[in-house]
Amino acid sequence: MRNLDDFLYFEAVVRHGGFGAASRALNIAKSNLSRRIKDLETRLGVRLIERSTHHFAVTEIGNIFYRHCQVALAEIEAAEEAAMFLTGEARGLVRASCPPGLPMNTLAAALPNFLRDHPHVRVQLTVAMRRVDIIEERIDVAIRVRSRLDTDNELVAKQLGVIRTSLVASPDFIAEHGEPQFPHDLVRLPTLGGDDFHAEETWVLNGPTGRQETVRHVPLVASNSLSVVLQQACDGLGVALLPELLSAPALRSGRLRRVLPDWSADEGILHLVFTSRRGMLPAVRAFIDFASDALRTAMTDYEECLSGMTEPAIPPADPHPELALLRAAE
Repeated sequence: MRNLDDFLYFEAVVRHGGFGAASRALNIAKSNLSRRIKDLETRLGVRLIERSTHHFAVTEIGNIFYRHCQVALAEIEAAEEAAMFLTGEARGLVRASCPPGLPMNTLAAALPNFLRDHPHVRVQLTVAMRRVDIIEERIDVAIRVRSRLDTDNELVAKQLGVIRTSLVASPDFIAEHGEPQFPHDLVRLPTLGGDDFHAEETWVLNGPTGRQETVRHVPLVASNSLSVVLQQACDGLGVALLPELLSAPALRSGRLRRVLPDWSADEGILHLVFTSRRGMLPAVRAFIDFASDALRTAMTDYEECLSGMTEPAIPPADPHPELALLRAAE
């Protein structure tokens, strides 16, 4: 008897590029996954994957078999979706992706209510900075922040709001290093970056009257986690370029201040993308409505947090602190 799960396991191993990633995605022990693929190869009498401790490669026959598995699994999913669509009830698996930071935190906090309202729905949430290919990776809906809306012809985009990105630093950092007056002043200051791969980073800043300046710098600390960069900025390690959707609470509380407030990076558009509204499964439609409401509420809270906010004036660093100590002693 054919076990269709083996086709699913093989497709996942190839799609994720290895047994480790596939085992995590499927929540199956790596050893069990490897054994199932070996059993499949034995039954078929062919070698599908060449593997060793440090090597993983799909054979020519394996690639052909993989493409047929993709078609077969797509048909199985289509059959399930047709049945669920006809019932009109939200049920089944919804695959979603979102970037880390506030979008992820917002969805994670609101998911219990969504699942309580839709007890027959399961959610698989991929958190990644990269641009997820929702067709190739079979993602139902993706939350993205881009300088412009995605224009793929096969995708539908739903705009939720606009996020400003600004330069920030802690008050203690500004008091110690002085307030920069121009973008090129940033080169002499410790900075924090979001690229954990390249040593040098580039900030493209838009200023008054349409001016634009490029700042190349080598960050003191760099991380692809914006939450890490935010924490380091609050701790006074350097100047960071962060979306205000993330830094708003720290700006409001005074843990951070804007630096060069007339300069900022391109605004980011927070939006959802999905393949089509036509024939959409009830579970996917319900998740899109849920995610839209949760993220719009977060955007409203962010705007209210920043509205009317005044920042305390911080005097520039004293170039002769020893004189201040003498004056205080007198």
